[in-house]
Amino acid sequence: MKKKNKIMEVHKLKPNYKKKKGKRVGRGGKRGTFSGRGQKGQKARAGHSIRPAERDLISKLPKLRGTKNSRNSRIQRKELNLNDLQKLEEKIINKEVLKKHGIIKSAMETVKVLGTGKISRPVVLKGITASASAKKKIEEAGGSLG
Repeated sequence: MKKKNKIMEVHKLKPNYKKKKGKRVGRGGKRGTFSGRGQKGQKARAGHSIRPAERDLISKLPKLRGTKNSRNSRIQRKELNLNDLQKLEEKIINKEVLKKHGIIKSAMETVKVLGTGKISRPVVLKGITASASAKKKIEEAGGSLG
């Protein structure tokens, strides 16, 4: 008599647990009129699919191309008053000095001096723009814009 080889075959594999039957909804019976789906609305319909949140996020992004829509171009302009310049001890004021004192975060920021307040000592602004009234007050105090 020939011995049968006990070879594992794919079509003879079985799981160690019983497969759970899924809930069959919407076929009448003892589920009432709504068949376990609640009342009305998108989720009660057959074949419903809710729009993913990613699509809403994509629609909020700017569609137009170019540098004006890039995130890097949205750096805010920092506005300083003459009172802020009066507090600084340096005679020559540029972006590096403002960064050292913690007024601006990076040298990439644009800075504009406004004419609010008074300045009594001469200062030289380099690489910083000023309004017409600020320019007039700085020149009256003996300073200049470089």
